[in-house]
Amino acid sequence: MGVPAFFRWLSRKYPSIIVNCVEEKPKECNGVKIPVDASKPNPNDVEFDNLYLDMNGIIHPCTHPEDKPAPKNEDEMMVAIFEYIDRLFNIVRPRRLLYMAIDGVAPRAKMNQQRSRRFRASKEGMEAAVEKQRVREEILSKGGFLPPEEIKERFDSNCITPGTEFMDNLAKCLRYYIADRLNNDPGWKNLTVILSDASAPGEGEHKIMDYIRRQRAQPNHDPNTHHCLCGADADLIMLGLATHEPNFTIIREEFKPNKPKPCGLCNQFGHEVKDCEGLPREKKGKHDELADSLPCAEGEFIFLRLNVLREYLERELTMASLPFTFDVERSIDDWVFMCFFVGNDFLPHLPSLEIREGAIDRLVNIYKNVVHKTGGYLTESGYVNLQRVQMIMLAVGEVEDSIFKKRKDDEDSFRRRQKEKRKRMKRDQPAFSPGGILTPHALGSRNSPGSQVASNPRQAAYEMRMQNNSSPSVSPNTSFTSDGSPSPIGGIKRKAEDSDSEPEPEDNVRLWEAGWKQRYYKNKFDVDAADEKFRRKVVQSYVEGLCWVLRYYYQGCASWKWYYPFHYAPFASDFEGIADMPSDFEKGTKPFKPLEQLMGVFPAASGNFLPPSWRKLMSDPDSSIIDFYPEDFAIDLNGKKYAWQGVALLPFVDERRLRAALEEVYPDLTPEETKRNSLGGDVLFVGKHHPLHDFILELYQTGSTEPVDVPPELCHGMQGKFSLDEEAVLPDQIVCSPVPMLRDLAQNTAISINFKDPQFAEDYIFKAVMLPGARKPAPVLKPSDWEKSSNGRQWKPQLGFSRDRRPVHLDQAAFRTLGHVMPRGSGAGVYGNAAPPPATYQGNLYRPLLRGQAQIPKLMSNMRPQDSWRGPPPLFQQQRFDR
Repeated sequence: MGVPAFFRWLSRKYPSIIVNCVEEKPKECNGVKIPVDASKPNPNDVEFDNLYLDMNGIIHPCTHPEDKPAPKNEDEMMVAIFEYIDRLFNIVRPRRLLYMAIDGVAPRAKMNQQRSRRFRASKEGMEAAVEKQRVREEILSKGGFLPPEEIKERFDSNCITPGTEFMDNLAKCLRYYIADRLNNDPGWKNLTVILSDASAPGEGEHKIMDYIRRQRAQPNHDPNTHHCLCGADADLIMLGLATHEPNFTIIREEFKPNKPKPCGLCNQFGHEVKDCEGLPREKKGKHDELADSLPCAEGEFIFLRLNVLREYLERELTMASLPFTFDVERSIDDWVFMCFFVGNDFLPHLPSLEIREGAIDRLVNIYKNVVHKTGGYLTESGYVNLQRVQMIMLAVGEVEDSIFKKRKDDEDSFRRRQKEKRKRMKRDQPAFSPGGILTPHALGSRNSPGSQVASNPRQAAYEMRMQNNSSPSVSPNTSFTSDGSPSPIGGIKRKAEDSDSEPEPEDNVRLWEAGWKQRYYKNKFDVDAADEKFRRKVVQSYVEGLCWVLRYYYQGCASWKWYYPFHYAPFASDFEGIADMPSDFEKGTKPFKPLEQLMGVFPAASGNFLPPSWRKLMSDPDSSIIDFYPEDFAIDLNGKKYAWQGVALLPFVDERRLRAALEEVYPDLTPEETKRNSLGGDVLFVGKHHPLHDFILELYQTGSTEPVDVPPELCHGMQGKFSLDEEAVLPDQIVCSPVPMLRDLAQNTAISINFKDPQFAEDYIFKAVMLPGARKPAPVLKPSDWEKSSNGRQWKPQLGFSRDRRPVHLDQAAFRTLGHVMPRGSGAGVYGNAAPPPATYQGNLYRPLLRGQAQIPKLMSNMRPQDSWRGPPPLFQQQRFDR
């Protein structure tokens, strides 16, 4: 499911689910940064119990950001990740649990998408590097100015995959980070922290859901726990609804399309690499003191309140005169299931269903019309009733032809409007535009690099006048070329690039014309549409996929081996006779090992992350699996306009052939590689003030070898099993820093231990219901909220969770005061040489020593009372200037 498209549709249709975050910033007094105290009440007028971090949504933007210069090395990447977590923590302020989940080995169904993404990323990265070098040489040959090229390896984001050294190092860094915060930050004082790193199998968000499902099934679970999940994926909304927890909120960075990105050559904003001219950098500030500051503000966070979305859905899905009892929980499950048809990470979307064309609304309307005939709901606790789904799909199939024709009409209409707009803009251009020093400039841009300053204005004016006098007179009927000069008599043939219409990708299927189904199967599957057996096979695989995905969301992974074996989806009208199709999956399947998954998803260009003998299988022409790693591959636009929207036509990996080839190279693994290739589990951390601390410490002192039950009365009802950790963080033992710029924890009081969720039989069914004792939140929506706009004014999200928050207004005198007090030229570097932004605290250790500065203890005179339990003050305090 496309994240921007789905989120845009959701926020427009249900706007009141969005709440702007109130973020408290650290203050500065006499050059000393006063950190935010996360132990104080949440300024968003809500208190959260549990915070879950889908870490891959944090790792990617911190390691290769799109809107600012990238970190220079791996150490800076780790610090950036720590800063990001700190900022989130200070916004949410969980009181019971912090769960950090990194993507581990994924199910086979997900690996196909991962393989496509990584092959694309490698191909696009290599093409971008070649293009960047070409433009650099061209600019320098013309005398342009470019900053010296940094000698560093291009960061391959493919290393953010389980089994690589990067992920192993990240796990070590996060262990250090958690121990540091439990020792020094008062907001973490009574917190339970669980780290599920990349060695634990499963996608990050699904490991979180598995934890919630298993805890909900325990008798000591608090049904009114307030959950907050951080992540940008659209499927987090579906997963949150699938829990049926009454208090579930998602926090994510506000999506802002077309954010400015720096040029990869000159690091300036406003153009891309292909348009770079090698102009000197514009001076920022009177003395260029703002050179390192970024032109864009720090990304803002928003809350998505799923309890409000449930209110919307309850109103929308309520139906009268049903032949069965209406159940809003079951209706929401059906809504989640219908969203899968417009696309997800495991199946391609049906050709007739596009989010931007209102596909979900269309499905809901059909659902409400057909449900009277179905006699019940489509799903129950993650299991699908195929007979009822068939009725919905065939109803969609009846209007498929009209959907395709309307899509074509809309596209043609859009192109006509764009063509008329270009003509209008061309017609409205001034007939003459002076050049040189008289070239018009936007206000305030006279000092820009492109502007010119005349040393002799009178001479320049004379030359321009003489040039105009020497040019031949032209008649009104004379045609002009694109540069403004008259064209030869009779005119010239217009070039293709000057055409008003952009070239459209060739579409051989033509879904809007008769015979679209025959052409589709012939072009996409290379079979005749009359081949009923093959079409039946495609439909059966897709139906299996729908059942697998819903089971994955509600019960956990039904099969680690299953995957959809085609690049394209069938039509809705092909879903005839699916009621009798089997929807069971092989039991007892096991996930791939980390290095095996790397072999299944990596292109040969990323083989440097694998052992040498394994890497050779990707590039040796005599390798038995060389066909899994094509150097180049086709991308089918499939009716889209851009390559990134198309389908990468990569061969599917045959698991049996892959395992057979790897058997020969397994003996070549070193002990360290063997360790990285093993599957791990979760680790639980607590500080010295947590009730579990002494219980865990006693387990280590007695040397218990058998798993021990977690006492729920000591941990807010949480249950599971404890087992001793060989690499545990233990009190009174130094915790070594894996990042050179950060200090070791010499006086550690935190402790860690292996943790395992409660276990259930393989055929156990987690009930998708609201638990007894759960209290529904008070209704939030008012009658005016059902309207998309209020009195013609654009809708704006409220600030914080309370409607009664009174906005603060400043008068002119206050603004003048701010103008005098706030330093305009303050700005710090992006990474590393400064303390973390909003989430800094007094005992922060992320401050590298200045060159030549001694480690001198410095007592803080303004220490807060709540800091007294934390032990000795930090050995170093560095001044930080924020933008």
